[in-house]
Amino acid sequence: MDRYLDITQEVCPLTFVKTKLMIERLSPGQTAEIRLKGAEPLENVPRSVREHGHEVLSLEPEDGATGVYRLRIRKS
Repeated sequence: MDRYLDITQEVCPLTFVKTKLMIERLSPGQTAEIRLKGAEPLENVPRSVREHGHEVLSLEPEDGATGVYRLRIRKS
């Protein structure tokens, strides 16, 4: 992973705003991992990443029952 972002303490729409700012710092082909939590971010962040033309590589829960997920993306 080229970048890492933890937005577990953020709420929508800040979750995607922070993700978008991080994506802008990536070069095409670079990857990032985003830690997120909550129903809205889980739905909205991956969708928005795709809508902006980037690739969602995976979205998986972290170990344990924390409700935290790890989203891996690649900038187009």
